[in-house]
Amino acid sequence: MKFGLGTKVRNMVWEWLLQTPAPLQTVVIQQQMVREIEIIRSRLWYRGDANELQQFFRQLPFKDGGFWASVPVDGSVRKIHCGLPAVIINTLVHIVKSDIDDIEPSSDIWKEIDKKIDFVNLVGKAIADTLIDGDGAFKISVDESISPYPIVEFVGGDNVEIEFSHGALISVTFKTIYHVKSAVYEVHEKYGEGYIETRLYNSRGNEIALWSVPELVDKMPRYSDENGNERLAPRIDFPGDYIMAVPLKFYDSKKYPGRGVSLFDNGKSDCFDALDEVISQWIDAIRAGRVQKYIPSDMIPRNPDNGSVERVNSFGTEFIVVQSSLGDEAASEIKTVQPEIKYEAFYNSYMNCLMMCLQGILSPATLGIDVGKMQSADAQREKKDVTGNTRNTITSALEKELPKLIQGVLKTYDNMRGRYPGDYAASVSFGEYAAPDFNNRVETVGKASAYGVMSVETQVEELWGNSKDDEWKEAEVKRIKTEKGLTVSEPSPGGDI
Repeated sequence: MKFGLGTKVRNMVWEWLLQTPAPLQTVVIQQQMVREIEIIRSRLWYRGDANELQQFFRQLPFKDGGFWASVPVDGSVRKIHCGLPAVIINTLVHIVKSDIDDIEPSSDIWKEIDKKIDFVNLVGKAIADTLIDGDGAFKISVDESISPYPIVEFVGGDNVEIEFSHGALISVTFKTIYHVKSAVYEVHEKYGEGYIETRLYNSRGNEIALWSVPELVDKMPRYSDENGNERLAPRIDFPGDYIMAVPLKFYDSKKYPGRGVSLFDNGKSDCFDALDEVISQWIDAIRAGRVQKYIPSDMIPRNPDNGSVERVNSFGTEFIVVQSSLGDEAASEIKTVQPEIKYEAFYNSYMNCLMMCLQGILSPATLGIDVGKMQSADAQREKKDVTGNTRNTITSALEKELPKLIQGVLKTYDNMRGRYPGDYAASVSFGEYAAPDFNNRVETVGKASAYGVMSVETQVEELWGNSKDDEWKEAEVKRIKTEKGLTVSEPSPGGDI
């Protein structure tokens, strides 16, 4: 049986397509830092102490060639931290905290609790800690010796363990360190639905009796056993199907499921390191590029009595002695030399590193940095949207979690008063970010009024919004209508028709 040329080519192609699968391969990636060390790194970036940054990065077991890990410690290079991480966090906190518009419920009880816990500043601290640590949780506790209302505090992610089951919150565990003489103990307070469970561990991780820490004795509730002995209650049960803790996170971590990720992770730490290196080199170049004076030895002022060198004057005391001119026609002269510093190259490097640090977080315009004088207004507005996106991510999480916090506080207050926790509807709203200023609103509303496409009531509402109460706005509408002659008086009885 003979095969044609086409059949042979087809068989060759078929044999070529029958490829052998790749052998099974194993790739091992070693994690450089545990989560607790990552949180410490983020907090040091925020604190902005150059000495602390140098100590931290030089103690890491791995060396990545970064500036803070390799900069010499002998003082030959001036180490400067830009302070940008703290500026980013503080700016976002101010934008969000100052934009809280309305809090419900607005009951008298909540107003008193709000004053006691300073709700707005508490939210500001929670935003800062969550952006730095990655996540955290609000902790509701009761201590009537301190306050007749529930006590609310925010605990950062390094002292919080959050347990989920199929995406549902099961419990939140708060960790607190206690020092008793030379011993170190760690208290775990597990907040679950309808209960709080307290356990104490020593430095080896073994559970021990709560009596070991005297500070817990006065805080813990007590009960009497079958023999009448007084004991500390490791578990407290309370009415109501709620948890006296509310976790908070803005970005999900891909490395630690169920936890949040810091704003300084995902490569931003390396960007801050590079920015500090550029600034430090720039300042070091300026220091090395100072003006130098070269003075011949025969022109140095000396003391006529002992020949010692005298100061030239109150300024210009820095000079370098050179050999005097020996030629007949050569004259000794003072020469001033200043090295050329590539300011433009340093500036470009600085701006590029700055943009990498801010990319995806804040617009330079938000920080008052003008980097696009030649760019169009549309391009500037698009960059401004970056800040709006970050702000919206934060407010979206807060609008979801803060109502749960308010409900938990009010239910806890009911338990403190001996009442079964009620059902409360709560909400927290934020104003519109980057809304047009008053002058722009006046211009827009004025044009709409001139074209007759907006009623007087709508004009007043658009112009003043929530800055004025309803009674004031009604009076303003009446005034405008009267001035424009739009007020129609009702006919009096017996009057002309």
